[in-house]
Amino acid sequence: MQTDFFGEKLKAVRKSKNLTQLELSKRLEVSKGTISAYEQGLSYPSLETLVKICEILNTSSDYLLSLSDNLTFKMGGLTSEQMNSVLQFIATIERANR
Repeated sequence: MQTDFFGEKLKAVRKSKNLTQLELSKRLEVSKGTISAYEQGLSYPSLETLVKICEILNTSSDYLLSLSDNLTFKMGGLTSEQMNSVLQFIATIERANR
């Protein structure tokens, strides 16, 4: 299991949901310092906590654990044009990372 990018991915998904470390920590019933440690790669959540993180952030553990590059997210409320723009942006980033 590759955990090199777990903290970075956790932070990015948390921010995309407009949650602060404190807000996420309260929902997980852990300290803010625990979330900070996860995001810095200093520690990793238990399996139970990882499941809760995925539920709260509406993402997959495969994505957070770098088992998959597929970031699942809901684009509800966006127009077709807006969804297309988001997907084009993601494709541009993927091309730049190759």
